[in-house]
Amino acid sequence: MIDTETASAAARALPTELQSPRAKLVYLYLTTNGDATVSEMGESLGMKKLSLYSILKTLRNEGLVDCDGDCYVPN
Repeated sequence: MIDTETASAAARALPTELQSPRAKLVYLYLTTNGDATVSEMGESLGMKKLSLYSILKTLRNEGLVDCDGDCYVPN
């Protein structure tokens, strides 16, 4: 669980180009956890893999995350 101070700092650090609440959630998850597979994100966030792949593609195109094998990592 994230403490309030960490969550507040992460929210201030959100890139302005992120408009979608789900994209913000995935980005915050990755910046908090460091790296994760799509399966791990799906289980933790309660999201379908198909949705996650779409969001992760957008985040990669924006240069905000990268893919290292099966794991996604924040840039």
